[in-house]
Amino acid sequence: MAHTLYQKLVDSHTVTRLDAQNVLLYADLHIMNEYTSPQAFAGLKAQGREVAVPTQQMAVVDHIIPTHPVQFRVIQDVPSALQATNLAKNCAEHGIALFDTNDALQGIEHVIAPEHGMIRPGMVVLCGDSHTTTYGALGALGFGIGTSEVEHVLATQTLVYRVAQDMRIRIDGSLPSGTTAKDLIMYIISRIGAQGARGYAVEFAGMAIDELSIEARMTLCNMAVEAGARGALIAPDAKTLHYVLERAADIEGEMIDRCTTDWAALRSDPGARFEREYRFDAAAVAPFVTWGTSPDQAVAIDDAVPLPESAVDATARTALEQALRYTGLKSGMAMEGIAVQRVFIGSCTNARIEDLRAVAEVVRGRKVASSVRAMVVPGSGAVRLQAEQEGLAAILMESGFEWRRPGCSMCLAMNDDVLAPGERCASTTNRNFEGRQGRGGITHLMSPAMAAAAAITGYITDVRKLETSHV
Repeated sequence: MAHTLYQKLVDSHTVTRLDAQNVLLYADLHIMNEYTSPQAFAGLKAQGREVAVPTQQMAVVDHIIPTHPVQFRVIQDVPSALQATNLAKNCAEHGIALFDTNDALQGIEHVIAPEHGMIRPGMVVLCGDSHTTTYGALGALGFGIGTSEVEHVLATQTLVYRVAQDMRIRIDGSLPSGTTAKDLIMYIISRIGAQGARGYAVEFAGMAIDELSIEARMTLCNMAVEAGARGALIAPDAKTLHYVLERAADIEGEMIDRCTTDWAALRSDPGARFEREYRFDAAAVAPFVTWGTSPDQAVAIDDAVPLPESAVDATARTALEQALRYTGLKSGMAMEGIAVQRVFIGSCTNARIEDLRAVAEVVRGRKVASSVRAMVVPGSGAVRLQAEQEGLAAILMESGFEWRRPGCSMCLAMNDDVLAPGERCASTTNRNFEGRQGRGGITHLMSPAMAAAAAITGYITDVRKLETSHV
């Protein structure tokens, strides 16, 4: 029988089948943060349980950490500091590796795990964070879990898992110049909707996917959850092999040949059945920007804010009208030219070294508009150091960007990285919900290059035009 890549990963990690829809799934790696793990450890302690496999756990402080560019960071918020302290205490007690507040390699969990070779093709990776789908870029099945499930994984290294349906999204052709993986995934979400992949594990395929770098694939898989996907996968290829072997120092000698052979089999068989399939042409993708309060409320930069009559039904029309009330935009107005007061470049979606290179390329020799406060929050200590060594940080700071320390930061309005009511932000994050970056704040999702262009001009700008005029 022909199997999909998703089915192969689930089958290879199934300890036992519980019923027609549920299995007991083994986890190769479980990642925790200070935000979603405290109750799980408390539950273990109350029951007198130990962590089953400490060496297959990893923890990081990333959500609540301040990003001010100081040498030694102190978490001033008392509840947040307690969360970080408790995580350190729990990790020490159970022998779990921790990237703590002032660890030189600290960063956002979905950035540091791949960059340190922890994610390999064929793995199942769990984390109490919805954007764990990121790891599908390396042919690993990653997905977010709840607090009670975190406790179960700590105690057993397994999860009671409801098997998803299979969806394939094929992207033919090549992305046009000036467009990125962020534009591609926003385009896809705008077409299938915020619930378009609900209940499905999505496999991305096609020429456009093959041409993406590994970091670009991470952006794609990271935001698949914004279409409701329960998982996102890309079959491993030569790029995947190179990326992983360059970072996984423990894979050496004959193990390299074994891994190469095993990973080559991690792809959907010819004739494998997908419950749902989509096909798109990469040539249709332009730089995308959100106009509303959901990632699917997005249009190409040269399009206008939709009209109410474009809504497919009454529910969609109500959502459109509510979004416009919140964002203060009007139907029919052009996206290009909308003024922004803040620019945020960061998050587990777009804070890797390739993202920062793209930003530096746009802003080199230019200055941030006087009406804009712009900040860059690297995804990890390793990314920050590399950006400084490559001279990117100097370019950004010379242009007027704030150069911060790693963390989730303004992605979810942490500490004082918060929008004021009415402030409009060009953001490289993954969600533009009401109040996501601060009560009353307005978020426009876009690629790093597009956010950089907005920082320079002071308004939402087609970066393709800016690049053309760059001397």
